[in-house]
Amino acid sequence: MGMAVGMADVGMVEVVESGFVVPSEGTPKKAIWLSNLDVWYRRYYTATVYVYRPNGDPNFFSVEAMKAALGKALVPFYPMAGRLGVDRDGRLEIQCTGEGVLFVVARSKFTLRDFKDSTPSVDVRPLLVPPVESAEPPCILLMLQVTFLKCGGVCLGVNMHHSVADGPGSIHFINTFSDIARGVGLTAPPFLNRTLLRPRSPPTVLFDHAEYLGQPSGDPLNAVIPLAKPVLLKVSRDQLDYLKSGNRSGLSTFRALSAHVWRCACKARELHSVRVTRLNISVDARSRLEPPLPPTYFGNAAFRTSVVATAGEVLSDPLEHLAEKIHGATVRSNDELFRSLIDVLEEVNMSRMHVSAWALPGTDLYVVSWLRMPIYEADFGWGKPAFMGMTAPRMPCGMVHIMRSPGDDGGISLVVTLETENMPRFKKLFYEGLEGVESA
Repeated sequence: MGMAVGMADVGMVEVVESGFVVPSEGTPKKAIWLSNLDVWYRRYYTATVYVYRPNGDPNFFSVEAMKAALGKALVPFYPMAGRLGVDRDGRLEIQCTGEGVLFVVARSKFTLRDFKDSTPSVDVRPLLVPPVESAEPPCILLMLQVTFLKCGGVCLGVNMHHSVADGPGSIHFINTFSDIARGVGLTAPPFLNRTLLRPRSPPTVLFDHAEYLGQPSGDPLNAVIPLAKPVLLKVSRDQLDYLKSGNRSGLSTFRALSAHVWRCACKARELHSVRVTRLNISVDARSRLEPPLPPTYFGNAAFRTSVVATAGEVLSDPLEHLAEKIHGATVRSNDELFRSLIDVLEEVNMSRMHVSAWALPGTDLYVVSWLRMPIYEADFGWGKPAFMGMTAPRMPCGMVHIMRSPGDDGGISLVVTLETENMPRFKKLFYEGLEGVESA
């Protein structure tokens, strides 16, 4: 069992070095235009942590080797070494200054035994990434922290500004960094031209884009984003097989789990049968555009689509029917829909949307899949991580992340953020549905 730790344990991690790592070679000094999707994302850092078990190497996670590899990685990914700024019109841009990324070295009294299954608690994880003073321009785009544990293990904390890249872009950078450290070198250079996502002239809006412009529930927009403590839920291979058994055998893992989570959330929230609920889904546009974006496109290329139903329909429809509706929403997510979204974002006040689009009403969910992302491939030369996960102690209510569990056992991990008062009932319903137990 991992011991219970909280923010009172801040003294358990001590910073011993802090400085900037710059590109190892000269890089372009210029401004990079950001797409409407880059600008739309609220100003925040995506914080993740990788946990590594010691392998006996006396040079395990050598700080100098890590710095050298990082400097080399920042040459092709030179925007990361810049700063978030604004142009003369006040629009966000990346200013490629070459000032570098923050690199922190810390030591901790924690050991891997303190982390159940090598998984730091939600309260401990923020200690393993550099703290954020502000995500508003001018600000650093990337901050890293290497924390040496008392047992010899290492945690690598990553704070990356969401305006610079989405999940696939972030993982692409970290895996390139690790490849270089391991001696593999650069295998997939990033594609940095974001003008492929310029709006059309004139803008042509063909859809209502309610995921961005309005909520089906009719609830008033929140002035602040309601936050809660995320909970990690693990699903075994056997539980997943049960969920997809019988008539559901053809369902993808994402569709089956998304439908199950949606149903459990509606029930846990005790939504009236006629209440309208929306399941928002994050879709990577890279392969869906015509022509497709390069797979190494470095920027934000994920957008929302959704399924709308009444709570009564979500609770009464067979799971496979809900999953089919989710599939239909992803199939409809094509070039026409995405280009229309880029155009509508050109016409609206995005500063107002930064909060309203993330403040989900208490009827809705937003599901993000990391299932296809190589999140456990960051091998810096001393082995793959035993754990990778988000570090935010609080997240917007209604957020759900689905990812593969570490190892090869076929398990899945979900990070679910729900209203505090509804989470216990949600967890009970969630696991009952994976064991074939009918809940009252």
